[in-house]
Amino acid sequence: MSLLSPALIIELALLGMGTGFLAGLLGIGGGMLMVPFITIILSGRGVGPDLAVKMAIATSMATIIFTSVSSVRAHHKRGAVRWDIVKRLSPGIVLGSIVSSLGVFALLKGSWLAVFFGAFVSFSATQMFLDKKPKPTRQMPGTGGQLAAGGVIGFLSGLVGAGGGFISVPFMTWCNVAIHNAVATSAALGFPIAVANVTGYVIAGQGVQNLPGGSFGYIWLPALAVIALCSVFTAPLGARAAHALPVSKLKRVFASILYLLAAYMFYKGLTS
Repeated sequence: MSLLSPALIIELALLGMGTGFLAGLLGIGGGMLMVPFITIILSGRGVGPDLAVKMAIATSMATIIFTSVSSVRAHHKRGAVRWDIVKRLSPGIVLGSIVSSLGVFALLKGSWLAVFFGAFVSFSATQMFLDKKPKPTRQMPGTGGQLAAGGVIGFLSGLVGAGGGFISVPFMTWCNVAIHNAVATSAALGFPIAVANVTGYVIAGQGVQNLPGGSFGYIWLPALAVIALCSVFTAPLGARAAHALPVSKLKRVFASILYLLAAYMFYKGLTS
């Protein structure tokens, strides 16, 4: 049997285009949209439930390497990326990602991760949907604070296969960073998050039994190739849409997607 049938290639291509657009629009990397679909595909190919979830998380994270580069180029041209924040958050992000993907990821069951993620994302979505205004005097913390925040972002991203936008965007807006700047900066942060976590997934996946054909550690290369190829074309379109939308509407779009993702993850966690 070939690794990918024509019908499966079309499905993955559509998934890639959709997640690429979301990466540019909301800075979320599209990872959490990919995870359920890749899980279903792998399960249909006979991969066990626990392994399918982990491979879906790892594969979706790997695609963020490509969507992040495409998305951030579009945001950078508009001068929206806060590179000073990227510089301060990135070291902590790399450390947190390595700890997550190399250690904790391999130990925890997918159902536990799903319930935790659903609870955390529900809280973040509520804060953003209500559009609570931060104190006018609040600013991004100093270097030490941003190092710690980066560690949390990288760690949580590694557990759920997302580019970190689900926590970094609310965090930055809470610190009075404009929403468009927060989305653009989150897209840039997706690259160190993805590279560090993918490295951990590949190492942790060595020697794992019953991996499907085309696997590299926990990463399923055929799906990665199709999704990444298609997503890089739609990420700039999402970035363009992000700068055309009013702030309040962008926040509600972001929160609505987070609610949907949280509901799905609750369902998966409680029924598995």
